[in-house]
Amino acid sequence: MSTDRLLHLLRSPAASSNPAARQGLRSPQRLRLPQAASGMQRASVACSSSGSGGDRGMTYKGAGVDIDAGTELVRRIAKMAPGIGGFGGLFPWGDDYLVAGTDGVGTKLKLAFETGIHDTIGIDLVAMSVNDIVTSGAKPLFFLDYFATSKLDVDLAEKVIRGIVDGCQQSDCVLLGGETAEMPGFYAEGEYDLSGFAVGAVKKDKVIDGKNIVEGDVLIGLPSSGVHSNGFSLARRYCHYCKACFLLMSFVLEIIGKGGVKGLAHITGGGFTDNIPRVFPSGLGAKIFTGSWEVPPVFQWLQQVGNIEDAEMRRTFNMGIGMVLVVSKETADRILKDSQGSNCVYRIGEVIQGEGVHYT
Repeated sequence: MSTDRLLHLLRSPAASSNPAARQGLRSPQRLRLPQAASGMQRASVACSSSGSGGDRGMTYKGAGVDIDAGTELVRRIAKMAPGIGGFGGLFPWGDDYLVAGTDGVGTKLKLAFETGIHDTIGIDLVAMSVNDIVTSGAKPLFFLDYFATSKLDVDLAEKVIRGIVDGCQQSDCVLLGGETAEMPGFYAEGEYDLSGFAVGAVKKDKVIDGKNIVEGDVLIGLPSSGVHSNGFSLARRYCHYCKACFLLMSFVLEIIGKGGVKGLAHITGGGFTDNIPRVFPSGLGAKIFTGSWEVPPVFQWLQQVGNIEDAEMRRTFNMGIGMVLVVSKETADRILKDSQGSNCVYRIGEVIQGEGVHYT
């Protein structure tokens, strides 16, 4: 593997907070991610555009991921198991709801295999599930993992589990158990698969379900740390970028604890276009103010070298926003005021009549 495809975890100066001050990226170069939420790591990442010349107008579907097919499967499953479709599943338990979520890290695993970086992919695994259950206002309680490989490499597996433990510690939840499966001949040599399951709890009178969202409510965006774990089937064609997800959990729960949050959308597969509408009552949609937040240069670079349309970018990647909060105007003002000088948040849009997501 050429050196220009290696991830370099380096601290870099903060980028300008003014979107208008940024300039478009040109040839492949080391990218510097802007400063975002307090405690987030920044990274520079060297990318290679080799082979991109023939890929004109790339799409997620063209890279092998059909979001529409996934949506259709969920629709069919909902007929057999009514009530699914949220970011986490709710189970009544006394005065609480137990909230459960499950996920993997997708083809980002390929980057771990190619770079040899195995001690952070577990953070991604925890983050994907924990950030999902937090959208209901749940505090994570425990996590379980599943690790499968053809031939168990104990040292490698230890590195992966160490990342899972790190993710659980960041989430203030317990790694309660897991399963290690050795299946000869099932995976390529040196490769493995991961999945995880998180369970949290929220008081029934505190659950966040989006039912009180109305026209005129404000959309507040919390920054991501980069590509996270979605869109890599497309991103891997151009960039070996495997920085771990940022766990938004503690910051989100702090905001929730002050009241006024009506809905939460975790921006994962499907991007803005498919995830934000999941929290709205029927008949409502979103207007997104493009240019109202700092888009990390990695997304600009991916769009340039892949010649990817704006609509495809917004339905594939998080574009620098890891979580979207739906709040009243008064709550939005308070969150923006409280975040000054500490955590970076953005007023990125508003709730409108008419379903779907519209960009202005």
